[in-house]
Amino acid sequence: MTDDLFASVTASSPASTRRTGPVRVALIGYGFAGKTFHAPLIRAAPGMDLHLVATSQPEVVRTDLPGVKTVASLTEALADPDVELVVVATPDAVHAEQATAALRAGKAVVIDKPFALTHADAAAVVALAEERGLLLSVFQNRRWDADFLALKREIERGRLGRVVTVESRFDRHRPVVRDRWREAPGAGCWLDLGPHLIDQMLVLFGLPVGITCSLAIQRDGGLSPDWAHAVLRYDDGLRVVLNAAMVMAAPEVRFAVHGTSASWLKGGLDVQEDQLKSGMAPGAPGWGVDPRPATWVDGDTGARSAAPGPPGDYPAYYSAIAKALRGEGDNPVPPDQALAVMRVLDAGMESARTGREVLIQTS
Repeated sequence: MTDDLFASVTASSPASTRRTGPVRVALIGYGFAGKTFHAPLIRAAPGMDLHLVATSQPEVVRTDLPGVKTVASLTEALADPDVELVVVATPDAVHAEQATAALRAGKAVVIDKPFALTHADAAAVVALAEERGLLLSVFQNRRWDADFLALKREIERGRLGRVVTVESRFDRHRPVVRDRWREAPGAGCWLDLGPHLIDQMLVLFGLPVGITCSLAIQRDGGLSPDWAHAVLRYDDGLRVVLNAAMVMAAPEVRFAVHGTSASWLKGGLDVQEDQLKSGMAPGAPGWGVDPRPATWVDGDTGARSAAPGPPGDYPAYYSAIAKALRGEGDNPVPPDQALAVMRVLDAGMESARTGREVLIQTS
């Protein structure tokens, strides 16, 4: 069911631009994403060296990452000739601008999701990367969630039969609005969690025909949408329901997947984010192991059984990036796939504005 876009990858950097030795990385931003996800995963990846961090809080970096150089700005980071890869882990509004600057400086780029605020901005960054022959990737780490890896394996095995309905949810109970850019005007849960929800479904099923989306502010004092509900329509009858909510005290459903032969039910979120927050080293014993395996429901008998899957594997992303930059593997999230996510994200926002289904453009 997956279309060609998500069945293939684009080429990595041309051989003429490849270096040897460890990939020296400049991490731009040391907020939640930089501190919790990127820094530990980069440091754990074979063939990668976290060379410097551009941050406004160098004392925190020096405490957390002894021996890692700090600079005060992106400009200083780009001026360092040792830097080969720039990781953009800053607020969404500056992703495209900073990625553009890094590419113009001759650096490969990884951008934290969302790629950019609009598909048009993202497309301009992709065009520049292609022009310069530089690797560009988007950090879609939830392709390596334990539950998603388990679901992908079940679909590939065909045990569900033809999948007809999928419900995928990221629900949390955070009823108090926080003073952070992710909840500021122009941001919100569709831009924050939507890229994860959309990317996983495009990996499994390819681009939908259309999307119907609704956004709302449910919390007192909210400045951006904290509830999002979208339905992806496929031309074979498949319907995918995506939901993100910030006021959900009982977030029991993560996935509910129904096919002509069976159903697959999953609760609870992947544990890797919490493991990173706790300081657990990526790849340590117990890393990514799901404490709540999925439930398999047989369509004929209704019998239920546990359906354990593989552990989650966030470290796989940067390991693949390092190999791609050395000509030893493929870009794990190539630009065409990242643009497809932006296309659906944009269409969802238009649907929310107009109150109607928006068709997904394929090019």
